[in-house]
Amino acid sequence: MVKLEEVKDEDLDRPQEGPVEDDGDWDTDEDSVISEEDSVPFDESFIDRVYALRDAVPPSTRRAVSSTLDTVYSYGKKAVLLGGKTLWIVSTSALLLGVPWALAFAEEQQMQEMEREMKMQQSANEGE
Repeated sequence: MVKLEEVKDEDLDRPQEGPVEDDGDWDTDEDSVISEEDSVPFDESFIDRVYALRDAVPPSTRRAVSSTLDTVYSYGKKAVLLGGKTLWIVSTSALLLGVPWALAFAEEQQMQEMEREMKMQQSANEGE
């Protein structure tokens, strides 16, 4: 048979060392005391907090907000797709039409410069 015997801890009953507490220094109410549970930060994101508020908003308002956001998303998606297609058309047209035109324009300028130089040489030869 096992017999249990209580062993008293001598340090438990001994008064603590340190400064003497003065009750006048602290003015706390029971409501203002922060418990350990209150000071622990939660691992929740902003999305979690917004999602937790869904019950505070009436269903009709939630439906209206949801439909508005769906409409805005739909128009935004269409605008991005249209903008991308437009940018593709403009850039390929600029490359297909603009590059050959720029090359032809540069060649034309070069030909005009050569003609001008030839006229200057002819006028210099006639003047001698």
